[in-house]
Amino acid sequence: MNTFLQLVVNGLGKGAVFALLALGFVIIFKATEVVNFAHGSLVLFGGYLVVVTREALGWVGASLVGIVSAGLLALLLERFLLSRSRHADANSLALLTIGVDVIITEEIVRRLGVTLPFLGDAWDAKPFQLGGITLFRTHLVALLVAAVLITAFTLAFKYSNWGVAMRAQAENREAAALMGIRSSRVTATAWVVAGVLAGVAVLFIATQDFSGAGLSRGTHSIALAAFPAAILGGLDSTAGAVVGGLVVGLVEALSAQYVSFDFSKSAVFLVMLVVLVVRPSGLFGTRESTRV
Repeated sequence: MNTFLQLVVNGLGKGAVFALLALGFVIIFKATEVVNFAHGSLVLFGGYLVVVTREALGWVGASLVGIVSAGLLALLLERFLLSRSRHADANSLALLTIGVDVIITEEIVRRLGVTLPFLGDAWDAKPFQLGGITLFRTHLVALLVAAVLITAFTLAFKYSNWGVAMRAQAENREAAALMGIRSSRVTATAWVVAGVLAGVAVLFIATQDFSGAGLSRGTHSIALAAFPAAILGGLDSTAGAVVGGLVVGLVEALSAQYVSFDFSKSAVFLVMLVVLVVRPSGLFGTRESTRV
């Protein structure tokens, strides 16, 4: 029983990070109807800025630089690439993000070379015992940070002018424009928020507790594991992104322990496929994810 409880707690910690990343996918999709496959490169970019500025600024300062930089890079991608291709269809823009992702990822991996730096200085590799259960600080801090950020986003999404505008645009873009809502501002803000969430997530991904490896190409692969979480919950549902992320974290943790580590990576996609067969729009979505 202790092993199971430990897996659940640590799985929820991992799931919280996946939830942040999945929320980034969903925010951009709701604002633009584009699936951003460059999300993994935003994670890597934020982490790389932490690495190169950590010695000069300290961990806290470097982390802030990484988070802000990931948000700014997301804004640049939206302003200088996607906004200039606004007449292209959503599938073409999704392919464009794949190209951008490859360019950014390969350059960062080249710059990192053989170094695999860990980023979670404040909490990594500091497990502790609680009632006979071994818990990892990284997972617990991830749960806390994710809870704060998701709560803040939910409140902003429901009550702020930006949140109201984004919901109106997601419902009917033409009608929202006629009501005076500036689509470009809503879209730009959505990309910035997604980038910031990616910058936060990498501080937990590139740790010994979470992945067992430092910042590398593997970090990018782990970040893209949040895509099934977004699909599972529903690409147009913010609540679904959170639930999907937690489900992915739990499925990975439990299947790695009770089946095998290699199978745990496939198990996430199997769960996603089962959900899509039963409900094509995802658990909480209203549009069929298979059309994207």
